[in-house]
Amino acid sequence: MRSRMAIRHCKIQVELREVILSNKPAALIEVSPKATVPVLICNDGNIIDQSLDIMHWALAQADVDNWLDTAYLQSSDKLIRYNDNIFKIHLDHYKYADRFPEHTQTHYREKGEDFLLQLECLLQKHNYLLSDQITIADIAIFPFIRQFAFVDIEWFKQAPYPRLNQWLFYWLNSELFSSVMHKYPAWEENQQPVLF
Repeated sequence: MRSRMAIRHCKIQVELREVILSNKPAALIEVSPKATVPVLICNDGNIIDQSLDIMHWALAQADVDNWLDTAYLQSSDKLIRYNDNIFKIHLDHYKYADRFPEHTQTHYREKGEDFLLQLECLLQKHNYLLSDQITIADIAIFPFIRQFAFVDIEWFKQAPYPRLNQWLFYWLNSELFSSVMHKYPAWEENQQPVLF
């Protein structure tokens, strides 16, 4: 659904997890004390260390497919906030249930299903979460639904969320996803930069 030209001009990598967590480079900690990736150091020295802020920065440079369509910004922000502040907690508990023995993994999955149902309802109205065009909400939320699904992919495939399944597998098989999932060696200081 996206042209090759658009992909070349605006590659947004929504999941940058290549830094080995047990071996965080000192340079990473120096520029961002929270030491999580991604971190963007702008030419003006400004440091952006939140994924969504990096996405907004990148789209401010080139939003060739209008993912920041002003008609959907408020709805996008609301969905993304729910994803980041509520669903992500349920996802982490579900994915790492052995670290949270207070409840069963099924309990944590059911808590996350509140959001899955909300997304399913949205997708029954449109091809994408908020319209028949891709918005930043699709791009920002997809990686989290991907993680949730792959905790138990067989359960997810048969769960009562057919439109969400279709949406997820569209993204998993998309050229855009394939283009940003290239594996890079762990970053080390003074190595040649990788340009996107």
